[in-house]
Amino acid sequence: MTPRAGPLRVLVVDDEPAILRFLRASLESQGYIVTTAADARTALDLIRKKAADLAVLDLGLPDMDGLDVVRQIRKDGETLPVIILSSRENESAKVAALDLGADDYVTKPFGIGELLARIRTAQRHRLQQEGEKPLFQAGDLSIDLVRRVVTVRNQEVKFSPREYEVLRLMAAHAGKVLTHRFMLREVWGGDADVQYLRIYIRALRQKIEADPERPVHILTETGVGYRLREPD
Repeated sequence: MTPRAGPLRVLVVDDEPAILRFLRASLESQGYIVTTAADARTALDLIRKKAADLAVLDLGLPDMDGLDVVRQIRKDGETLPVIILSSRENESAKVAALDLGADDYVTKPFGIGELLARIRTAQRHRLQQEGEKPLFQAGDLSIDLVRRVVTVRNQEVKFSPREYEVLRLMAAHAGKVLTHRFMLREVWGGDADVQYLRIYIRALRQKIEADPERPVHILTETGVGYRLREPD
Protein backbone atom coordinates (compact mmCIF):
# COMPACT_ATOMS: atom_id res chain seq x y z
CA MET A 1 0.00 0.00 0.00
CA THR A 2 1.35 3.42 -0.90
CA PRO A 3 1.28 5.72 2.12
CA ARG A 4 -0.76 8.86 1.79
CA ALA A 5 1.31 12.03 1.71
CA GLY A 6 0.72 14.58 4.44
CA PRO A 7 0.09 14.62 8.18
CA LEU A 8 -1.55 11.67 9.93
CA ARG A 9 -5.34 12.04 10.01
CA VAL A 10 -6.74 10.99 13.40
CA LEU A 11 -10.41 10.31 13.99
CA VAL A 12 -11.43 10.77 17.64
CA VAL A 13 -14.71 9.06 18.57
CA ASP A 14 -16.20 9.99 21.95
CA ASP A 15 -19.56 11.25 23.17
CA GLU A 16 -18.03 13.62 25.74
CA PRO A 17 -17.61 17.10 24.22
CA ALA A 18 -14.87 18.01 26.71
CA ILE A 19 -12.80 14.96 25.70
CA LEU A 20 -13.25 15.79 22.02
CA ARG A 21 -12.12 19.38 22.54
CA PHE A 22 -9.13 18.33 24.64
CA LEU A 23 -7.96 15.66 22.22
CA ARG A 24 -8.45 17.87 19.17
CA ALA A 25 -6.29 20.63 20.68
CA SER A 26 -3.65 18.20 21.96
CA LEU A 27 -3.32 16.22 18.74
CA GLU A 28 -3.42 19.25 16.44
CA SER A 29 -0.58 20.79 18.48
CA GLN A 30 1.48 17.73 17.44
CA GLY A 31 0.79 18.28 13.75
CA TYR A 32 -2.03 15.74 13.32
CA ILE A 33 -5.19 16.49 11.35
CA VAL A 34 -8.11 15.72 13.67
CA THR A 35 -11.71 14.81 12.86
CA THR A 36 -14.21 14.07 15.62
CA ALA A 37 -17.36 12.00 15.90
CA ALA A 38 -19.77 11.71 18.82
CA ASP A 39 -21.44 8.47 17.74
CA ALA A 40 -20.65 5.18 16.02
CA ARG A 41 -22.67 5.78 12.88
CA THR A 42 -20.77 8.97 12.04
CA ALA A 43 -17.45 7.31 12.84
CA LEU A 44 -18.09 4.29 10.62
CA ASP A 45 -19.21 6.52 7.78
CA LEU A 46 -16.00 8.57 7.99
CA ILE A 47 -13.85 5.44 8.10
CA ARG A 48 -15.61 3.95 5.08
CA LYS A 49 -14.96 7.20 3.21
CA LYS A 50 -11.23 6.82 4.00
CA ALA A 51 -11.28 10.08 5.97
CA ALA A 52 -8.86 8.85 8.65
CA ASP A 53 -5.54 7.05 8.98
CA LEU A 54 -6.00 6.11 12.66
CA ALA A 55 -8.94 6.07 15.09
CA VAL A 56 -9.07 6.75 18.82
CA LEU A 57 -12.30 5.12 19.94
CA ASP A 58 -14.31 5.28 23.17
CA LEU A 59 -16.32 2.17 24.00
CA GLY A 60 -19.30 3.91 25.61
CA LEU A 61 -21.03 5.42 22.59
CA PRO A 62 -24.74 6.34 22.53
CA ASP A 63 -25.79 4.31 19.49
CA MET A 64 -23.47 1.28 19.53
CA ASP A 65 -21.03 -0.38 21.87
CA GLY A 66 -17.44 0.40 20.93
CA LEU A 67 -16.58 -3.29 20.72
CA ASP A 68 -19.20 -3.66 18.00
CA VAL A 69 -17.66 -0.70 16.20
CA VAL A 70 -14.27 -2.43 16.18
CA ARG A 71 -15.92 -5.62 14.93
CA GLN A 72 -17.64 -3.71 12.11
CA ILE A 73 -14.45 -1.86 11.11
CA ARG A 74 -12.57 -5.12 10.68
CA LYS A 75 -15.56 -6.82 9.04
CA ASP A 76 -15.51 -4.03 6.44
CA GLY A 77 -11.88 -4.89 5.73
CA GLU A 78 -10.58 -1.58 7.07
CA THR A 79 -6.98 -1.83 8.28
CA LEU A 80 -6.46 1.54 9.95
CA PRO A 81 -5.06 1.33 13.50
CA VAL A 82 -7.70 1.57 16.24
CA ILE A 83 -6.74 2.66 19.76
CA ILE A 84 -9.40 2.15 22.41
CA LEU A 85 -9.74 4.97 24.94
CA SER A 86 -12.14 3.84 27.64
CA SER A 87 -13.01 4.02 31.33
CA ARG A 88 -13.57 0.24 31.36
CA GLU A 89 -10.63 -1.12 33.33
CA ASN A 90 -11.64 -4.79 33.52
CA GLU A 91 -9.34 -7.23 31.78
CA SER A 92 -12.18 -8.87 29.85
CA ALA A 93 -12.98 -5.62 28.00
CA LYS A 94 -9.33 -5.18 27.02
CA VAL A 95 -9.00 -8.76 25.84
CA ALA A 96 -12.24 -8.54 23.86
CA ALA A 97 -11.18 -5.30 22.15
CA LEU A 98 -7.76 -6.63 21.19
CA ASP A 99 -9.20 -9.94 19.99
CA LEU A 100 -11.65 -8.06 17.76
CA GLY A 101 -8.81 -6.20 16.08
CA ALA A 102 -8.04 -3.11 18.16
CA ASP A 103 -4.35 -2.22 18.11
CA ASP A 104 -4.09 -0.85 21.65
CA TYR A 105 -6.12 -0.03 24.77
CA VAL A 106 -5.74 3.06 26.98
CA THR A 107 -7.83 3.52 30.10
CA LYS A 108 -9.27 6.82 31.35
CA PRO A 109 -8.02 8.91 33.04
CA PHE A 110 -5.00 9.07 30.79
CA GLY A 111 -1.98 11.25 30.13
CA ILE A 112 -1.70 12.83 26.69
CA GLY A 113 1.95 11.79 26.55
CA GLU A 114 0.96 8.15 26.90
CA LEU A 115 -1.70 8.43 24.20
CA LEU A 116 0.74 10.11 21.81
CA ALA A 117 3.24 7.31 22.40
CA ARG A 118 0.54 4.69 21.69
CA ILE A 119 -0.39 6.49 18.46
CA ARG A 120 3.23 6.49 17.32
CA THR A 121 3.57 2.80 18.17
CA ALA A 122 0.40 1.87 16.27
CA GLN A 123 1.50 3.93 13.29
CA ARG A 124 4.95 2.30 13.35
CA HIS A 125 3.43 -1.18 13.39
CA ARG A 126 1.11 -0.34 10.51
CA LEU A 127 3.97 1.02 8.41
CA GLN A 128 5.89 -2.20 8.99
CA GLN A 129 2.88 -4.31 8.02
CA GLU A 130 2.50 -2.33 4.80
CA GLY A 131 6.14 -2.86 3.91
CA GLU A 132 7.39 0.63 4.66
CA LYS A 133 10.20 1.10 7.15
CA PRO A 134 9.36 3.66 9.87
CA LEU A 135 12.88 5.10 9.51
CA PHE A 136 14.31 6.14 6.13
CA GLN A 137 18.09 6.40 6.00
CA ALA A 138 20.18 7.38 2.99
CA GLY A 139 23.68 8.63 3.64
CA ASP A 140 23.48 11.67 5.91
CA LEU A 141 19.71 12.01 5.43
CA SER A 142 17.38 10.41 8.00
CA ILE A 143 13.58 10.64 8.05
CA ASP A 144 11.55 9.34 10.99
CA LEU A 145 8.23 8.75 9.27
CA VAL A 146 6.38 8.30 12.56
CA ARG A 147 7.66 11.34 14.44
CA ARG A 148 7.99 13.38 11.23
CA VAL A 149 11.54 14.34 12.19
CA VAL A 150 14.18 14.87 9.51
CA THR A 151 17.89 15.03 10.32
CA VAL A 152 20.74 15.91 7.99
CA ARG A 153 24.32 15.33 9.11
CA ASN A 154 22.96 14.60 12.61
CA GLN A 155 21.16 17.96 12.82
CA GLU A 156 17.37 18.24 12.88
CA VAL A 157 16.02 20.24 9.94
CA LYS A 158 12.64 21.99 9.98
CA PHE A 159 10.28 21.83 7.01
CA SER A 160 6.98 23.46 6.16
CA PRO A 161 4.06 20.99 6.00
CA ARG A 162 4.06 21.06 2.19
CA GLU A 163 7.83 20.60 1.98
CA TYR A 164 7.55 17.57 4.22
CA GLU A 165 4.72 16.15 2.09
CA VAL A 166 6.94 16.32 -0.99
CA LEU A 167 9.87 14.70 0.85
CA ARG A 168 7.67 12.01 2.39
CA LEU A 169 6.21 11.14 -1.00
CA MET A 170 9.68 10.78 -2.48
CA ALA A 171 10.85 8.67 0.48
CA ALA A 172 7.88 6.33 -0.04
CA HIS A 173 9.09 5.74 -3.60
CA ALA A 174 12.84 6.11 -3.05
CA GLY A 175 14.92 4.97 -6.00
CA LYS A 176 12.02 5.39 -8.43
CA VAL A 177 11.46 8.21 -10.88
CA LEU A 178 8.38 10.24 -9.94
CA THR A 179 6.90 12.21 -12.80
CA HIS A 180 5.91 15.84 -12.42
CA ARG A 181 2.27 14.91 -12.99
CA PHE A 182 2.30 12.19 -10.33
CA MET A 183 3.86 14.46 -7.70
CA LEU A 184 1.50 17.33 -8.46
CA ARG A 185 -1.49 15.00 -8.18
CA GLU A 186 -0.35 13.38 -4.93
CA VAL A 187 0.67 16.58 -3.12
CA TRP A 188 -1.47 19.30 -4.69
CA GLY A 189 -4.36 17.22 -5.97
CA GLY A 190 -3.27 18.00 -9.53
CA ASP A 191 -4.37 21.63 -9.21
CA ALA A 192 -0.94 23.26 -9.49
CA ASP A 193 1.66 24.21 -12.06
CA VAL A 194 4.94 22.34 -12.34
CA GLN A 195 6.70 25.56 -11.33
CA TYR A 196 5.34 25.08 -7.80
CA LEU A 197 7.02 21.69 -7.68
CA ARG A 198 10.33 23.15 -8.87
CA ILE A 199 10.20 25.77 -6.13
CA TYR A 200 9.68 23.13 -3.44
CA ILE A 201 12.40 20.87 -4.83
CA ARG A 202 14.78 23.83 -4.76
CA ALA A 203 13.83 24.55 -1.13
CA LEU A 204 14.34 20.91 -0.14
CA ARG A 205 17.76 20.82 -1.75
CA GLN A 206 18.78 23.96 0.12
CA LYS A 207 17.95 22.17 3.36
CA ILE A 208 19.25 18.63 2.83
CA GLU A 209 22.02 18.82 0.24
CA ALA A 210 25.61 19.70 1.20
CA ASP A 211 25.84 21.41 -2.19
CA PRO A 212 22.39 22.20 -3.64
CA GLU A 213 23.95 22.77 -7.06
CA ARG A 214 25.34 19.21 -7.05
CA PRO A 215 22.60 17.20 -5.33
CA VAL A 216 23.21 13.63 -4.20
CA HIS A 217 19.81 12.99 -2.59
CA ILE A 218 17.16 14.59 -4.82
CA LEU A 219 18.10 13.86 -8.41
CA THR A 220 16.53 15.41 -11.52
CA GLU A 221 15.35 13.20 -14.35
CA THR A 222 15.37 15.80 -17.11
CA GLY A 223 12.00 16.38 -18.69
CA VAL A 224 10.37 13.67 -16.57
CA GLY A 225 10.53 14.36 -12.83
CA TYR A 226 12.62 13.60 -9.76
CA ARG A 227 14.11 10.66 -7.90
CA LEU A 228 15.18 10.34 -4.27
CA ARG A 229 18.32 8.39 -3.55
CA GLU A 230 17.64 4.82 -2.45
CA PRO A 231 17.90 4.05 1.26
CA ASP A 232 21.02 2.40 2.62
